Parts: sequence; structure tokens; C-alpha cells
Amino acid sequence: MAHNVETMAYAGEVPWHGLGVPVSNDLTPVQMMEKAGLNWTVDQIDSYVTVGDKQIPTGMKSLVRSSDNKVLTNIGQVWNPVQNEDAFNFFSEYVMKGDMEMHTAGSLKGGQLVWALAKVKESFDLFGGDTVESYLLFSNPHKYGFSIDVRFTPIRVVCNNTLSLSLEAKAERSVKVGHRTEFNANEVKKALGIASAKLHEYKDMAQFLGSKRYNIDNLVEYYNTVFPRTADKRVQNQELSVETLSKNAKAAFDAIEQQPGAKFAEGSWWQALNSVTYVTDHLQGRNADNRLYSSWFGGNQVRKREALKTALAFADAV
Repeated sequence: MAHNVETMAYAGEVPWHGLGVPVSNDLTPVQMMEKAGLNWTVDQIDSYVTVGDKQIPTGMKSLVRSSDNKVLTNIGQVWNPVQNEDAFNFFSEYVMKGDMEMHTAGSLKGGQLVWALAKVKESFDLFGGDTVESYLLFSNPHKYGFSIDVRFTPIRVVCNNTLSLSLEAKAERSVKVGHRTEFNANEVKKALGIASAKLHEYKDMAQFLGSKRYNIDNLVEYYNTVFPRTADKRVQNQELSVETLSKNAKAAFDAIEQQPGAKFAEGSWWQALNSVTYVTDHLQGRNADNRLYSSWFGGNQVRKREALKTALAFADAV
């Protein structure tokens, strides 16, 4: 398995990142957990340092994986871990009702980040065939300083781009729970709200972007905002143009007419946005598992939110 991805399984078609082993698409959440090799628990033990021939307590604890006694992280005295089975059972009600089906699950960073993705059985079509589906992502970190994160994420089917669902981090359709508090699944579900409502909100934004046309000057400015030239010494002091965009900005500019689904809402800010997500999900990074981590949990998650916010601002000015 790849560097970031320790174990992983997927149901149905090969996911956009191309990682994992295939499994049946009718699994219960716990069965998906088992197929993904995540049927282990974490335990808290006292942490010590060795000084000479003595073991000195550090005042902290270590989080240890049951399957191989691997120390995943050092934690404080107040820590409420969520076991993997409890995380996967979060989906059970949705799956039993037929509202969702398990799609993907895996372990990143040597077991420090366990995640599961379920497909919401509702989608919408834009511009005569551009289908967007909704998924619910549950990330369960076994690492100090990271919170449990449950969020809806849309995926554009034609190119398998993962999209940001809203504009601001605090407005992202997600719920974060720190390990200093007890995880309450019912409270999280209440805070998340109804999946269909979130998807319809996103549809309205997408249709607005698809109705607004860009011009080349604004498009260049947009790409420079999303992928600024400050890190590219070759062009950062030159007059802004297509030729002097940063490497990733130029890749997005080239992708706008070449990416899968380029025919839908051609020439619109919807296509401009998707050219950015195409670059982040399929072109950036050293390999597929780095792109997966960055897209869902790292820098490109923030970048896609900024790309949506900026695209809406440009479209609103048209």
C-alpha cells in the first residue's frame, strides 16, 4: 500500500484516487471496517522515559493499537478515544434505512487517521448531464491535536473531483469533536442536518457559477489568487499573464478546456472552479495517496474552499 495509506477498501467503481482493494457494495459499516483491516482498538497506557536503568513516568499516556501494540501517539491525561467500531456504527442507521451505502474506508499515517466514506443515495444533474453525488466522510484520528471530523463532501462524477461544499471553514457542512469531550453520535447527526438540504444548497451555487461567463483577464487573476506566484521565483516579479502564472495555475488554465466534463457549462465559472479541483485531485502531489490526504485533510481542502469562494466572487461581479 502507498506511503500515506496503510490499509484501504472500496465498494463499486474504483475511486478517484485509485487506491484500495475492491469489496462488495452491500456491506454493513462493521463489515466494511473489517474488510479495510480496521478491526482493532486503541488502549491508553502510562507513558515512561528511560533514564539509566529506571523508567520515569512522563505524566502523559500513550495510545496503543491492539493489533500490534504500536504506539500511535502520546496524549494527555484527559483523552476520550472513539473506537473504530463506534466510528463505523455512526453510519448504521443511515445504511439500514437505505439512505446511504458504504463506499470507502481506510487508515492513513500508520493508523493515526482512520476514515470511512458513505455514499448518500441522492444526486443531481447540471447542464444536461454533469452529475454531482454527495458523500458523508467520518475521520477518526488517533493522534494528539486532531479532532474527529464528520462532513458532507460532493464529488463530480465525470472527473471524480472532490468539491468544497461551502465557503467558510466554520460554515463547512462538518462537525468537529475534540477528544477532551465525549463523542455523542446523536448530537453530531443533529448538527449535521439533512444531507439532501446540503446537496440542494450546493446545486444552487453550482447553477449560479454555470450561468456566469469568465473572460481571460479575470480567469488569469482567479488562478493567480488560488495558486499564487509567491512560491514560484521564476515568475513572481513579472507582469501577470497566462505565461507568467505559477506552475499549478498554468496547469489549471490548460485543464479548463481539456478536463473531463469540459463540455458542461463551457466558458463558465463552474468550469473554472472544476479546473482547480482537477489539478488538486489528479495532478498535484508526488502520488495518489498524498493527493488523497491533502484533498480531504490537508492544504488542498482549504484551497478548494478558497477556490469556491473566489469563483463566486468573480461570478457575482459579472
